[in-house]
Amino acid sequence: MKNKIIALFFAFYGCSQNIEQNIGSVYLNTKYLNNPLGEEKVPDTDPLIRNDAFDCTTFVETVLAGYDKNKLNQIRYKNGNIDFMNRNHFIETDWLANNANIVENVSAQYGKTAVRHITIDKKSWFNQVHNIDTNFEPQSVDLEYIPYNNLSKIDIQTPLIVLFIHDGNGFKKKTGTDLAVVHMGFLLPGNILRHASRKHGKVMDTDFEEFVKKLQKNKHNIGITLVKIK
Repeated sequence: MKNKIIALFFAFYGCSQNIEQNIGSVYLNTKYLNNPLGEEKVPDTDPLIRNDAFDCTTFVETVLAGYDKNKLNQIRYKNGNIDFMNRNHFIETDWLANNANIVENVSAQYGKTAVRHITIDKKSWFNQVHNIDTNFEPQSVDLEYIPYNNLSKIDIQTPLIVLFIHDGNGFKKKTGTDLAVVHMGFLLPGNILRHASRKHGKVMDTDFEEFVKKLQKNKHNIGITLVKIK
């Protein structure tokens, strides 16, 4: 038990010399599972916290929380109010804004940026994906990102969160709403992407430049947003 606590401490805080490589390392090779967390009650009976499986978002959230359930709930829910309707379902309009105390979009520091205008239609999404009627109004946001054509080698000393941005083509028909963020993970010094990979079925380290090259083969993948951990 003591060793587990120590490992979880380093997963978030690292140490003075190696924090840039330790963030989330305790979870390497943990299995990928889509949507592994919930509210422990209908409509999503999955647990509030777990360390045996992640998707890309819950991996980032759990690491940011240092595997502390109360901190994780603050990250996953607006004002920490645990409810399916109150969850930060959308990175674009919910997650970034409601976690502004711990994260900040710093894309402009690393390349010439553009803006992706996104309109999230929660009412349509809840209805089409979850068969739930709500009174949400559409919400629009301008998300600053670095187009792949403007992206050069990124030299960082401490980890950043990286969001991978899509032009939204096809999402509204499938999900009822526009979407921009299609994946996320940690960008580490040395151009290492640490993320929960659906394709490989686990949390893993990937060469960031190679990952980007593969994404660019699809013209609808348009760039990245870089987010500082405060």
